[in-house]
Amino acid sequence: MSRFALAISCLLFVSTIVRATDVSYCDKNEEYEVKVKGVDIRPDPVARGEAATFSISANTDNVISRGKLEIEVSYFGWHIHSETHDLCDETKCPVAIGDFLVSHTQVLPGYTPPGKYSLTMKMLDGHKKELTCIKFSFKIGLGSSSSVADM
Repeated sequence: MSRFALAISCLLFVSTIVRATDVSYCDKNEEYEVKVKGVDIRPDPVARGEAATFSISANTDNVISRGKLEIEVSYFGWHIHSETHDLCDETKCPVAIGDFLVSHTQVLPGYTPPGKYSLTMKMLDGHKKELTCIKFSFKIGLGSSSSVADM
């Protein structure tokens, strides 16, 4: 590999790290079985009417054969949306011991108000035991990325 290609690869890797979202646990005193290493949101800010991907990198010391993701979204402190997903639809199951990635892609409606949103995600195992609970914020831009590009 040339030095130029290596430099570009390093730059892309660093830009991925810089774009990662700050995450906190719901209960800072809880020892969750699933440790979340980071959240990456693409695009950031999220564009209304276009696909947004939320990727959560995590680690576990136990095999997870099935479970659920419970997601709650708030806007200026007001609860506005809840949804539940099968864990195995968002990552490969069974989840093996070690690092894994949960990835969810969703299109937000074009009428979604721009601004800062808060998201809480709980990961539950097949017996409804809470494996982790995280909180993070994300932004929705003023327009879709295509309308911004058209300006």
